Amino acid sequence: MKKIARQGGEVVLIDGALVYTQRRTGKADRKNYSGKHRQHGLNFLALTDERGRLVWISAARPGRTHDNTAARHDHILAHLRAAGLGALADLGFRGLDNDVLDPVIVTGFHANRTHKLTPGEKEANRVLAVGRAPVEHGFAHLKNWRILSKLRTDPTRATLLLRALLVLTNLEVNR
Repeated sequence: MKKIARQGGEVVLIDGALVYTQRRTGKADRKNYSGKHRQHGLNFLALTDERGRLVWISAARPGRTHDNTAARHDHILAHLRAAGLGALADLGFRGLDNDVLDPVIVTGFHANRTHKLTPGEKEANRVLAVGRAPVEHGFAHLKNWRILSKLRTDPTRATLLLRALLVLTNLEVNR
């Protein structure tokens, strides 16, 4: 992150993704089950620059781990403040940054039954989605590796594998 700040970058993009895995045997599979996706998998956080180049990937966590929990565990907010960077994130990170005067993480507006979005809030969500598109492309490049479709291992080995694939993906994409 400090390298991005030195190069004149002001914003990073953050996102979480579930890498689907095959079901493990025994009790080890229960924590890897994501109720949101109704799949077994491992949860990863990734940071990209404005162009969608993957900069950092977190350690693997069980699939049931929420994005906010993973970000708090990795102290993302403190690292962003130390580097002087801001972050664009999806609604999964809503509530992570409660500093109203100097927010570091920008998320969209959330609608529910009692609160409909105003046209200004809808436009702000659209602009944020356009700005966040490169992080989705970065994750798509990473998930293209065929070995991830047959993953059936513990989170420690999956972390090492994904970080190696991160390096290979950056070499492949930045040719």
